[in-house]
Amino acid sequence: MDGVYSLIDGLYCGQQECYSVLGVERTASKNEIAKAYRLLAKKHHPDKHRTLEEKKKASEIFTLIATAYEVLKDDESRKDYDYMLDNPDKVYGHYYRYYRRHMAPKVDVRIVIVVTISVISLVQYFAACSRYKSAIKYLVTVPKYRLKAMEIAKEENLFATSKKKDRRTKEEIKEEYENVLKKIIENKMDIRGGYSKPSLLDILWMQIICSPYTLISYVAWYIRWMWKFNIQKQEYGEEEKIYLIQKNLQCSSVQWEAFPDNEKDTCFKHKLWMKENYKVWKKEKEMDLKAQNADSGRYKMTRRYLKNQGQRPISFDD
Repeated sequence: MDGVYSLIDGLYCGQQECYSVLGVERTASKNEIAKAYRLLAKKHHPDKHRTLEEKKKASEIFTLIATAYEVLKDDESRKDYDYMLDNPDKVYGHYYRYYRRHMAPKVDVRIVIVVTISVISLVQYFAACSRYKSAIKYLVTVPKYRLKAMEIAKEENLFATSKKKDRRTKEEIKEEYENVLKKIIENKMDIRGGYSKPSLLDILWMQIICSPYTLISYVAWYIRWMWKFNIQKQEYGEEEKIYLIQKNLQCSSVQWEAFPDNEKDTCFKHKLWMKENYKVWKKEKEMDLKAQNADSGRYKMTRRYLKNQGQRPISFDD
């Protein structure tokens, strides 16, 4: 065996067998290994010795005992070590197993998953807050929301209150004026769609926690839909029509909420919840778009350019 250990010196307990270091058999249980380790560690602890030479020698023995215990107390490590003893010829495989185990991160995968989900959730929420602030800043410039906010501000006399402060520059007055409008739009106006206020329910953590409820709700909704509209053949209500329109348009609820009222009215007018009507409407929209492009000067220029390109090879300069 000594020849084998000399080939793989540096692994586990070096040229000594870990079981021999602890004075136990290969069949020893975890309790027996732990008991042997405690006795030997107590006997060879450096603090038990007085002179420097004795402390140095005891420290080397204590380190070897601790190494042997670390190898044998873990089931996977002990399994790899026993495999090495039973297969001394597979030297490179032993090196691979040893360094793979010792170089691998010692972090519990569950902790990694929790931290990853938490980071993603935080990024989601703060990104949503940032988009919401940008949306409010944009909506102040939209006449529809700005005029309505100004009406609310005048009704509640908010501008008059802000003018009581003295010694302010025009820029400061304008900035406070804009801040008042932003607060009104944010707190007192019904903003939906892509501009809606971020919710904790939208982050990944909450979606995972609520996933059982979401799944049960979907199954219940699907059964109800099949019973009412496929079996009983009832007419669709407004909620069901909106769902089918969204499905045909391939848009989410948030995107639908962001649609202007006139576009929503158009969808209902053409009864786009019916698949056949949607196909006809989509084809008409495509034809109208082609006609608009045909009348567009830029489109004509592009067509002439592509036609001319067909008369000569296209180069990288193009």
